[in-house]
Amino acid sequence: MSSGQDNFAGGFFLGAIVGGVVGGVVGAWLASSWSDEPLDADISSDRQQSLRTSTESKIEIARRGLEDKIAQLNNAIDDVRQQLSNVNGSGQDDGERAYIDE
Repeated sequence: MSSGQDNFAGGFFLGAIVGGVVGGVVGAWLASSWSDEPLDADISSDRQQSLRTSTESKIEIARRGLEDKIAQLNNAIDDVRQQLSNVNGSGQDDGERAYIDE
C-alpha cells in the first residue's frame, strides 16, 4: 500500500512541475505573439495627463471619504465605550469599576 501512495505523490509532483513548465511556455508564447507596443501608446500625452489628474482627484476624494468614515467609527466606538462604562456601574472614564459588597 505504501508503494501506491508513493506513486501517487510522485505523479502528483511530476504533473505539477510539468504543468507549470508547459503553462509558462504557453504564457510566454502568447505574450510574445501580442503587439510589443505599450497599451497606452495611442493615447496622446494631453490625454494621459488628464487621466492622471482625474485619477489623482478620485484618489483624494476616496481618501477624504475614508477619513470621514474613520472619524464616524471613532465617535461610535467612544459612544459605545461610554455606554458600557455606564452599564458597568462606574460611569467614570478612568476605567475604575464600582463593586457592590454582598
